Amino acid sequence: MKMILAIAAGGACGAVARHFAAAGITALVGPGFPWGIFVVNILGSALMGFLIEAFALGTLVGAELRAFLAIGLLGAFTTFSTFSLDTVLLLQRGQAFQAMAYIGGSVALSVAGLYLGMMAGRALFAGA
Repeated sequence: MKMILAIAAGGACGAVARHFAAAGITALVGPGFPWGIFVVNILGSALMGFLIEAFALGTLVGAELRAFLAIGLLGAFTTFSTFSLDTVLLLQRGQAFQAMAYIGGSVALSVAGLYLGMMAGRALFAGA
């Protein structure tokens, strides 16, 4: 139960951090391109890489704190960080084809899924 609470608390903090970071970056540079989320995704991926290496190299933190930071905080700050980690792990295992398929499939199918979800929503609620 402590693990679930750690992930939930990290997720809440990460979602709020994403909102304020993206809004702040957008206010700073202006609209027209999603700079806020663009920067958040890159920052989240960099932070995930840093944490994973710190954990792997023996930084002594408990399982709950690792879950709070990596799964909860960064997972909610951006799921792109987890996507990036999964891609790098595939590449490190020598599975370049699987990594490229994961990248292409994730991007194309996620965009297609969003579009299909929008179409289903319009079909369901347009007459309401």
